[in-house]
Amino acid sequence: MAARLACAVACLIAGSAIAPSHAQTLTMRSALSRALAASPRLTAAERDVGIATGQRIQAGALLNPELSYEQDDSFGSGKYRGTRSAETTLQISQAFELFGKRDARIAAGAAGIEVAAIQRKAVRLEVLSETAIAFLSVLGAQRRIQILDEQIAAIDRLTPLLRRRVEAGASSPAETGRAEVASALVKADRERFKATLASARRELAVLMGDPAAKFGEVSGRLDTMGKPPTFQSVVAAIDANPQLVRWTAVFAQRNAELLLARLKPYPDVRIAAGWRHFNETNDDAVRLSLSVPIPVFDQNQGNILSAQESLAKTKAEREANRNTLIVIAGRAYDSLQGSLRELAVLRETAIPKAVEASEAISQGYGQGRFTLLEVLDAQASVTQARLREQEALQNFHAGVATIEGLVGNPFTLARESAR
Repeated sequence: MAARLACAVACLIAGSAIAPSHAQTLTMRSALSRALAASPRLTAAERDVGIATGQRIQAGALLNPELSYEQDDSFGSGKYRGTRSAETTLQISQAFELFGKRDARIAAGAAGIEVAAIQRKAVRLEVLSETAIAFLSVLGAQRRIQILDEQIAAIDRLTPLLRRRVEAGASSPAETGRAEVASALVKADRERFKATLASARRELAVLMGDPAAKFGEVSGRLDTMGKPPTFQSVVAAIDANPQLVRWTAVFAQRNAELLLARLKPYPDVRIAAGWRHFNETNDDAVRLSLSVPIPVFDQNQGNILSAQESLAKTKAEREANRNTLIVIAGRAYDSLQGSLRELAVLRETAIPKAVEASEAISQGYGQGRFTLLEVLDAQASVTQARLREQEALQNFHAGVATIEGLVGNPFTLARESAR
């Protein structure tokens, strides 16, 4: 499943490299594998399977026989003084469950195992989806910091030209301060993104089982896009989500519990056989007994009603669960569709026009045709457009990862040519 989930974000998977801190670069595939190995929720889900297995084994156990010893006509008076006239009985008895009660318990236990196993698959998908989204957050924050570094470098490249203009009297000395302020503001934005990156790295590290990030940079690409299928196909695929599939097993389990509640009032039979010794005559005899409880006062009506309501509740619970998944999928789908439209505007108009204007204004500034404020404003426009592009790319892939976690299969995309 880790490999299948990675397929939808295959553009994120790249080769390993060594970061400046000499820590290994983290890939998406490696992050998913480590998260699966370290997830305490997945471990707890596996223990639930073990718990259900134990309950199934116990459900099939036969009732234990009982061994009893009785002594009559002893420790009295006269000829019954002491144990001279005692009658002793050694007896073994066994209760036999009738009407398929044991089979109903076994069926409920087997359904419980299936419920736990399917729930484990659901938890596994959640871990994969959450790890993929955390990885995307780190990758997006890294790219935003790179964009701001590029803007700071572009402002710093203006400094020599600015100084020559000031020395030549073509610009005011105050423009030097304006450039420094612009650079400082971008650096402040960079520090804010660094804090965001630190939080995202910590979240990813915790998902992989580490209290702090021990990896270097994350490696991957966000710039490859694709056209998603229709939302109707996504909704249809949600029915295969383990969270919904498990309700079939839950229904079987509750149905078996209802049958068990209905069978409980039917009496079981207890058969006993024993050996009796008469001290007074020194004779022996066999003792046989058969007992059947009479269900007069307790017919288990309360438990039967409770089991009936629990069974009827199953369908409503499944529909509520399905509606919740559809809402989550709808939000993710709308987010990725909005990201695609936003990227179309940014890539077709905003970014090319901003870059063209920035280059023209930067060249004209050297010729004295534009002011420093216009240069800085043009550079800021390019930076903001690129930051918006990275945010939209991250939102798109995060939406894909969310939907994959809901449908339980790779979110097939119609790949478009790289721009």
